[in-house]
Amino acid sequence: MTLWQAILAADEQWTKRLCMATQPGPLRTLAIFMAHSGDSWFWGIGLTVIWWIGNPEWKHRALVLLVGILGTAFIVQILKFSFRRRRPEGDWGKIYRKTDPHSFPSGHSARAGLLLGLGFWLGPSWFTLTLVIYSPLMALARIVMGVHYSLDVVAGYVIGLLIGAAGGWIITVGS
Repeated sequence: MTLWQAILAADEQWTKRLCMATQPGPLRTLAIFMAHSGDSWFWGIGLTVIWWIGNPEWKHRALVLLVGILGTAFIVQILKFSFRRRRPEGDWGKIYRKTDPHSFPSGHSARAGLLLGLGFWLGPSWFTLTLVIYSPLMALARIVMGVHYSLDVVAGYVIGLLIGAAGGWIITVGS
């Protein structure tokens, strides 16, 4: 067994330990909500509404976040089609499995990392604090619900954080 095969095998074991997609109860319900809360359409609609009704500061934040989400999605899709790692076996999340069968890196986790990375630059502090709590939980929910391996989520989150931090720095320094 090669080192890469050993890493993938360990990744599958960690994912199985964390997955609770078939276990009924309030934690599963919360995980379902958190897993879906990272959907791009949800963020797209929400940010569009904020841009439409917000004051100039929030219009700016909404536009930066929306452009960041679109750019990150583009990068993630290139990586997914390059690696072509299949999603973990399971029944939950059929829409994700059907529309996007590739799991590495996790697009939801990249979005979560991006939001946090940009949130540090954009503020205000209550918004950043909310993202510090929300974004890792949303990313973790993707493993808990069985639509991603743990390595997919970690890689996606790091990619999103890096894009968000770089984008925030460019916007802040460039202003």
